Amino acid sequence: MAVNLVGGTTSASAALAFNAQTGTTYTFVLADADNKLVTLSNASAIAVTIPLNSSVAFPTGTQLNIIQIGAGQVTVSGASGVTLVSTGATSASPKCRAQYSAITLIKNNTDSWYAVGDIS
Repeated sequence: MAVNLVGGTTSASAALAFNAQTGTTYTFVLADADNKLVTLSNASAIAVTIPLNSSVAFPTGTQLNIIQIGAGQVTVSGASGVTLVSTGATSASPKCRAQYSAITLIKNNTDSWYAVGDIS
């Protein structure tokens, strides 16, 4: 699919790539950034961690996308020193509200992230 950009040029749009995770823990890696969806599927609860910038240097503005496709509820938290904020009941550790809920994490500073989506 071609997309008309400013100035009349075209570019192929990138398809969303998947990173399927089936364990009960996962720490994001640089390859998860932008145009990637991390699917999380387990019958038990899943803990997802955002690493410190000193471990994985995601650029400011990076988006990390996750979706809970299993029954185990997904909780996102930052490694020690990472600030994560959301509208969730526990704002620093948002959870997917239900199976098939999705969350987008947006890096807004060196070790600071927003979480938006279907959060409880």
